[in-house]
Amino acid sequence: MKKIAILGSTGSIGTQTLEVVKEHPEELCVTALAAGRNKERLREQIEQFHPSLVSLEKEEDARELSGELAGKGVEVLWGKEGLMAVAGHEEAEMVVTAVVGMMGILPTMEAIRKKKDIALANKETLVTAGHLIMPMAEEYGVSILPVDSEHSAIFQCLQGTRRQQEVEKILLTASGGPFRGKTLEELSQVRLEDALKHPNWAMGKKITIDSSTMVNKGLEVMEAHWLFQVEYPQIEVIVQPQSIIHSMVQFVDGAVLAQLGTPDMKVPIEYALFYPERRKLSGERLDFGTLGSIAFEKPDDTVFRGLALALEAGKAGGTMPTVFNAANERAVARFLKKEIGYLDIIRFIERCMDAHSVSQNPSLEEILAVERWVYSVEDTGRR
Repeated sequence: MKKIAILGSTGSIGTQTLEVVKEHPEELCVTALAAGRNKERLREQIEQFHPSLVSLEKEEDARELSGELAGKGVEVLWGKEGLMAVAGHEEAEMVVTAVVGMMGILPTMEAIRKKKDIALANKETLVTAGHLIMPMAEEYGVSILPVDSEHSAIFQCLQGTRRQQEVEKILLTASGGPFRGKTLEELSQVRLEDALKHPNWAMGKKITIDSSTMVNKGLEVMEAHWLFQVEYPQIEVIVQPQSIIHSMVQFVDGAVLAQLGTPDMKVPIEYALFYPERRKLSGERLDFGTLGSIAFEKPDDTVFRGLALALEAGKAGGTMPTVFNAANERAVARFLKKEIGYLDIIRFIERCMDAHSVSQNPSLEEILAVERWVYSVEDTGRR
């Protein structure tokens, strides 16, 4: 019986992780859950999975839930303290980090310090602090197992090699999002409702917007750099509109291994939870007879400048990936509130990058300070 804790249990990845747990009740159990503000959904999860510790973002919600659960043996915490307590929960063997944004860094570090294996669905942790996280995981003997579909695909393909020098290139696939093939003029008219309609994947709002701008793919390039210890020239983004090939690895002899399947996040989640073994999973199977063909395109990084900016940030290194990520988080949050236009997201990222002087090998304190700086940059809003 593997015992897991989940950070972000009421979000898209968190809820799908619990669906995987339901499929394997004799092999997986939940010891702790951390949620944001969705108290009602968390309560439903408590009733079904019986964790001994839970956490919510707000103190008032936590106190209210604690009263509702009186006598049921569930400890209820809140805020940063609660998130850290769930990450380091004594009973858990593995922590699924499915919170959104840079708030995932500290609890991931806490889980590593407590020698928990990490099922990583929070890409911002490695984007901004990969130079701290990867050595720390090695020091504590902790495995970091990717949950993103693309990074899981790469990880699965790499099981066929024992030596890093055998890898020539990583081919990171992208669906192209809902606006593939659009012009900048067309993108200037995009509404929030349009950007939230992903053609293949059901995801949370923030990552859906990131996918539409291809910023998400840029973040994934930076994450792949740290996860697989490859240089940026060895990572190529390729558009695969059907989201059938989740990513590929090209080796030095010219051979290419690909991981294929239907767009279902439960597959990489389950692989991370049971690695190195596989388990039966319900769901749709890929039917090559009806598929017919698989298409590929080069990404348009002129129209989707977020991808090009991400590569610039990754290659600059140091604090620049934090600037890129934090600026995107701030701009997407404003777009979701309909305070700025769609193209203003990329404009704001570029403005912050242009105004920033890179510091190499930043400490955690420097990374968090840069995030605060980004949130202080004057934003004139819609243009």
